[in-house]
Amino acid sequence: MRKQQPSPIVLLYFLCLMLLATYLLGSLLWPFVSIIILSYLLATTFDPIYLFLNRKLSAEFSSLVTCALIVLLIFVPIIFFVGSLSTEAYALFQMTKGTNWAVKFNEFIEGSAFLARFKELLEGYGVHVELAQFGNELSKFGGMIALFVYNQASSWAADILQFIFHFFMMILIIFFLLIDRTRLLNYCMRLSPLPDEQEKRLIRKFEEISRAILIGNGICGLIQGIVGGVVLGLWGFSSPIIWGVAMAILAFLPIVGIGLVLLPAAFVLLLQGNVTQGLAMVIFYMFLSLSVEYLLKPKIVGVKVKMHTLLVFLSIIGGLQVFGVMGIIYGPLIVTGFLTLADIYLINYDECVKSASYLQEHISPADRPEDDT
Repeated sequence: MRKQQPSPIVLLYFLCLMLLATYLLGSLLWPFVSIIILSYLLATTFDPIYLFLNRKLSAEFSSLVTCALIVLLIFVPIIFFVGSLSTEAYALFQMTKGTNWAVKFNEFIEGSAFLARFKELLEGYGVHVELAQFGNELSKFGGMIALFVYNQASSWAADILQFIFHFFMMILIIFFLLIDRTRLLNYCMRLSPLPDEQEKRLIRKFEEISRAILIGNGICGLIQGIVGGVVLGLWGFSSPIIWGVAMAILAFLPIVGIGLVLLPAAFVLLLQGNVTQGLAMVIFYMFLSLSVEYLLKPKIVGVKVKMHTLLVFLSIIGGLQVFGVMGIIYGPLIVTGFLTLADIYLINYDECVKSASYLQEHISPADRPEDDT
């Protein structure tokens, strides 16, 4: 028996109810949207471990073991890390705030033979430079960085209860996503009017880029941050944890990367007259950056999900501006969604749109074939 089609009024009424219900559901979930997105990305990343455990264990126990592994790998290190970062940032801020530090820093700048020769070179071209003023500006900049890091770390430490609550929610969501993710995706695909192949392509691209961000960029950034922080600490630089964190975040940027920390460190060594150590720092930066970016990261991520370097840079910078720290993840995901939809359009809908536009523009109403009734 053929199913009776609803009347236009009934269909319009239902669509209005559906839009209202969707809006109310979105309003309820919006405060936790970051937790939900991050939970889905982590569930996708750790899904191979869950599937491996699920071969011999039940779905619930496999998901529980996977969530426990996430807690050990992510939650526990973050708790100790935030405390150390807050303490070190406060010490750096107090050091830059003191007048003795500013005086010593200015004496170091004015006593640098490298800067003295550079000043003479500029004055030979008629450019006058005050080294004391240059030292004061660098001192203020260092204090601003230390204060920003301290405020961020302190807010994390002060909101530790909120952080624990959000993390508990994230683990709870991951627990059920690992078990029912396939069922949830199938349900969403049934609701979507797009063909299944296009929906699967979108989901596949999102999962590939999320693995690339969390596993590839995450692990490579962590390696560069740890190694770079340890080397700076061994080289005698203060606050190696702060600079290690900065390098771990900057490692996501494909153009500048950890050079924003290590190259100025090499410049400081040159100012101190340690030419050999400064050149060694530059060589270390090139070795660490090139080996991770061109040897390790392609093996972890692969070449299928590689995005244009400029797009990666702009997506991360724009994501940080719009979404904060989570923009490191959201930015590339948004660009990936756009590029995937653009490919789907070119493959499936480009000719349809052009044909419709051509017919509307070149065929007059009198020439159009009448509908058969």
